Amino acid sequence: MKQLSLFIELTRLKKPIGFMLLFWPCAWGLTLAYDFSNNLNNYFFYLTLFFLGAVLMRSAGCIVNDMLDKEFDKKVFRTKNRPIASGKVSIKLGFTYTIFLCLMALLVLLNFNTFTIILALGSMPLAFSYPLMKRYTYWPQLFLGITFNYGLILGWVSTANQIELVPIILYIGAIFWTLGFDTIYGYQDIKDDEIIGVKSTSIKFKKNPKLFLIICYSIFIISIIIISFIMKFNSTFYLFLIIPILHLFLYQIYNFEFKDPKNSLKTFKTNNLLGAIILFNILIGKT
Repeated sequence: MKQLSLFIELTRLKKPIGFMLLFWPCAWGLTLAYDFSNNLNNYFFYLTLFFLGAVLMRSAGCIVNDMLDKEFDKKVFRTKNRPIASGKVSIKLGFTYTIFLCLMALLVLLNFNTFTIILALGSMPLAFSYPLMKRYTYWPQLFLGITFNYGLILGWVSTANQIELVPIILYIGAIFWTLGFDTIYGYQDIKDDEIIGVKSTSIKFKKNPKLFLIICYSIFIISIIIISFIMKFNSTFYLFLIIPILHLFLYQIYNFEFKDPKNSLKTFKTNNLLGAIILFNILIGKT
């Protein structure tokens, strides 16, 4: 039971925000491409597969992150008690867990078409190299956005079996969404990060973070509007679009207190709700 508890802690399974933020772009891409005049069972089957894949790959990613950041985590108050940083779980065991989770994710992936499988396997270097970026660039959040939102392309391809302009436009917009929310998340550790030499957009834009968030979230909303015109969404979509706009600009940016770590975490977590709202909007637009 102790090992199970450590495994759950290691993979952050008690913190679903991580895998949900990985899942929502998959759901957006799938929903944009899916023909709802066909059997809905296939839609929910693929949705379930993407959810399982998000949980498994996020869990594996957390372990790789902790193995690579072991020495950094020891110096940060929020992360010093993580299983690997504290020595409760060895690097060897962490590596074994990672292999197991990746094999499980592969079993999920094999249920998709060949194009989706090839694209997904091609993203593996991105998924596991992200933790290294904070050592070399102030833009690790950009690499996270590229990685986390790759599922949007996979969701589209899983049913359309080809890449088109719509998912690429929303993918670019979603990268800026991630740039925004992970910058907010980074303010939890900004003092420790500056001391130990870790880089982030939180540090780079610490003098005016809200302006940076406005730019990122504006690009995200513009990408949604562009794809809505291309796909000829119905007029009801634009009425409901006000909900994510208000959530992004009034709630997140206006209420964000970057000097308060608790506020940063609370604001960051609301992006899970935003992911669901965007999915709801896409469904409305297509009906």
